Amino acid sequence: MTVHLKTDPDRIAEVVEALLRSEGLELVDWEFRKEGRSWVLRIFIDKPGGVTLDDCADLSRELGDQIEVNNLIPQAYILEVSSPGLDRPLKKEKDYLGSIGKLIQVTIRPPIEGQSFFKGILLDYTPSGVLVLREGEKTREIPVSQINKARLVFEG
Repeated sequence: MTVHLKTDPDRIAEVVEALLRSEGLELVDWEFRKEGRSWVLRIFIDKPGGVTLDDCADLSRELGDQIEVNNLIPQAYILEVSSPGLDRPLKKEKDYLGSIGKLIQVTIRPPIEGQSFFKGILLDYTPSGVLVLREGEKTREIPVSQINKARLVFEG
Protein backbone atom coordinates (compact mmCIF):
# COMPACT_ATOMS: atom_id res chain seq x y z
CA MET A 1 0.00 0.00 0.00
CA THR A 2 1.41 3.41 -0.99
CA VAL A 3 -0.03 6.39 0.86
CA HIS A 4 0.54 10.13 0.42
CA LEU A 5 1.98 11.82 3.51
CA LYS A 6 -0.93 14.28 3.87
CA THR A 7 -3.35 11.43 4.36
CA ASP A 8 -3.86 9.27 7.44
CA PRO A 9 -3.89 5.66 6.21
CA ASP A 10 -5.20 4.32 9.52
CA ARG A 11 -8.14 6.72 9.42
CA ILE A 12 -8.91 5.87 5.79
CA ALA A 13 -8.84 2.13 6.61
CA GLU A 14 -11.04 2.70 9.67
CA VAL A 15 -13.72 4.56 7.67
CA VAL A 16 -13.58 2.06 4.78
CA GLU A 17 -13.86 -0.98 7.06
CA ALA A 18 -16.72 0.51 9.11
CA LEU A 19 -18.68 1.30 5.95
CA LEU A 20 -18.03 -2.16 4.50
CA ARG A 21 -19.17 -3.88 7.70
CA SER A 22 -22.40 -1.91 7.66
CA GLU A 23 -23.00 -3.09 4.06
CA GLY A 24 -22.07 -6.74 4.70
CA LEU A 25 -18.95 -6.47 2.54
CA GLU A 26 -15.34 -7.49 3.19
CA LEU A 27 -12.23 -5.40 2.52
CA VAL A 28 -9.81 -7.55 0.52
CA ASP A 29 -7.18 -4.89 -0.12
CA TRP A 30 -6.76 -1.18 -0.72
CA GLU A 31 -4.14 1.24 -1.98
CA PHE A 32 -3.71 4.97 -2.34
CA ARG A 33 -0.97 5.98 -4.72
CA LYS A 34 0.11 8.41 -7.37
CA GLU A 35 -0.29 7.26 -10.95
CA GLY A 36 0.95 9.78 -13.47
CA ARG A 37 -0.39 13.12 -12.29
CA SER A 38 -3.37 11.68 -10.41
CA TRP A 39 -3.83 10.12 -7.00
CA VAL A 40 -5.89 6.93 -7.04
CA LEU A 41 -7.68 5.27 -4.11
CA ARG A 42 -8.46 1.65 -5.01
CA ILE A 43 -10.70 -0.44 -2.81
CA PHE A 44 -11.11 -4.18 -3.49
CA ILE A 45 -14.22 -5.70 -1.89
CA ASP A 46 -15.88 -9.10 -1.69
CA LYS A 47 -18.84 -10.88 -0.12
CA PRO A 48 -20.18 -14.41 -0.12
CA GLY A 49 -21.46 -15.09 -3.63
CA GLY A 50 -19.33 -12.27 -5.06
CA VAL A 51 -19.87 -8.54 -5.51
CA THR A 52 -22.02 -6.94 -8.17
CA LEU A 53 -21.54 -3.79 -10.16
CA ASP A 54 -24.30 -2.23 -8.02
CA ASP A 55 -22.35 -3.12 -4.83
CA CYS A 56 -19.31 -1.32 -6.22
CA ALA A 57 -21.28 1.73 -7.40
CA ASP A 58 -23.18 2.05 -4.10
CA LEU A 59 -20.02 1.75 -2.02
CA SER A 60 -18.20 4.23 -4.27
CA ARG A 61 -20.91 6.87 -3.68
CA GLU A 62 -21.09 6.27 0.07
CA LEU A 63 -17.33 6.14 0.52
CA GLY A 64 -16.81 9.28 -1.56
CA ASP A 65 -19.26 11.09 0.72
CA GLN A 66 -17.53 9.80 3.88
CA ILE A 67 -14.09 10.83 2.61
CA GLU A 68 -15.37 14.31 1.83
CA VAL A 69 -17.29 14.77 5.11
CA ASN A 70 -14.30 13.57 7.18
CA ASN A 71 -11.75 15.41 4.97
CA LEU A 72 -9.65 12.24 4.77
CA ILE A 73 -7.96 13.08 1.48
CA PRO A 74 -7.26 16.79 1.06
CA GLN A 75 -6.04 16.60 -2.56
CA ALA A 76 -7.91 15.60 -5.72
CA TYR A 77 -8.10 11.83 -6.22
CA ILE A 78 -9.82 9.13 -8.26
CA LEU A 79 -11.85 6.53 -6.37
CA GLU A 80 -12.07 3.00 -7.80
CA VAL A 81 -14.11 0.26 -6.12
CA SER A 82 -14.03 -3.26 -7.55
CA SER A 83 -13.93 -6.97 -6.82
CA PRO A 84 -10.50 -8.53 -6.32
CA GLY A 85 -10.87 -10.54 -9.53
CA LEU A 86 -10.09 -14.15 -10.31
CA ASP A 87 -6.42 -13.69 -9.39
CA ARG A 88 -7.27 -12.25 -5.99
CA PRO A 89 -4.49 -11.46 -3.55
CA LEU A 90 -4.04 -13.69 -0.51
CA LYS A 91 -3.56 -11.42 2.49
CA LYS A 92 -5.36 -12.86 5.48
CA GLU A 93 -5.45 -16.29 7.08
CA LYS A 94 -8.99 -16.86 5.79
CA ASP A 95 -7.82 -16.06 2.23
CA TYR A 96 -5.22 -18.84 2.44
CA LEU A 97 -7.56 -21.31 4.14
CA GLY A 98 -10.22 -20.69 1.49
CA SER A 99 -7.67 -21.31 -1.25
CA ILE A 100 -6.40 -24.73 -0.15
CA GLY A 101 -6.32 -27.02 -3.18
CA LYS A 102 -6.03 -24.12 -5.63
CA LEU A 103 -3.11 -22.93 -7.74
CA ILE A 104 -1.28 -19.97 -6.22
CA GLN A 105 1.86 -17.96 -6.86
CA VAL A 106 4.03 -16.57 -4.11
CA THR A 107 6.87 -14.04 -4.19
CA ILE A 108 9.14 -14.06 -1.15
CA ARG A 109 12.00 -12.08 0.40
CA PRO A 110 14.64 -13.14 1.12
CA PRO A 111 14.89 -15.98 -1.39
CA ILE A 112 14.96 -19.63 -0.32
CA GLU A 113 17.84 -21.50 -1.93
CA GLY A 114 18.18 -18.68 -4.46
CA GLN A 115 14.52 -18.77 -5.44
CA SER A 116 12.05 -15.95 -4.77
CA PHE A 117 9.07 -17.06 -6.90
CA PHE A 118 6.97 -20.18 -6.31
CA LYS A 119 3.91 -21.47 -8.12
CA GLY A 120 1.93 -24.54 -7.17
CA ILE A 121 -1.07 -26.02 -5.39
CA LEU A 122 -1.67 -24.68 -1.88
CA LEU A 123 -1.79 -27.76 0.33
CA ASP A 124 -2.00 -26.23 3.80
CA TYR A 125 -1.71 -23.03 5.80
CA THR A 126 -0.54 -22.37 9.34
CA PRO A 127 0.31 -19.01 10.91
CA SER A 128 3.99 -19.88 10.45
CA GLY A 129 3.98 -21.15 6.87
CA VAL A 130 2.21 -22.29 3.75
CA LEU A 131 2.75 -25.65 2.07
CA VAL A 132 2.92 -25.49 -1.70
CA LEU A 133 3.19 -28.50 -4.01
CA ARG A 134 5.24 -27.38 -6.98
CA GLU A 135 4.53 -29.02 -10.29
CA GLY A 136 6.87 -31.97 -10.83
CA GLU A 137 8.69 -31.26 -7.57
CA LYS A 138 8.42 -31.89 -3.88
CA THR A 139 6.32 -30.02 -1.36
CA ARG A 140 7.85 -26.75 -0.17
CA GLU A 141 7.07 -24.94 3.09
CA ILE A 142 7.26 -21.18 2.72
CA PRO A 143 7.45 -19.13 5.92
CA VAL A 144 4.63 -16.60 6.11
CA SER A 145 7.11 -13.99 7.40
CA GLN A 146 8.94 -14.15 4.04
CA ILE A 147 5.88 -13.76 1.81
CA ASN A 148 5.97 -10.48 -0.08
CA LYS A 149 2.96 -11.20 -2.35
CA ALA A 150 0.65 -14.15 -2.79
CA ARG A 151 -2.29 -14.55 -5.14
CA LEU A 152 -4.54 -17.08 -6.77
CA VAL A 153 -3.67 -18.07 -10.33
CA PHE A 154 -6.61 -18.09 -12.73
CA GLU A 155 -6.78 -21.37 -14.61
CA GLY A 156 -8.93 -20.60 -17.61
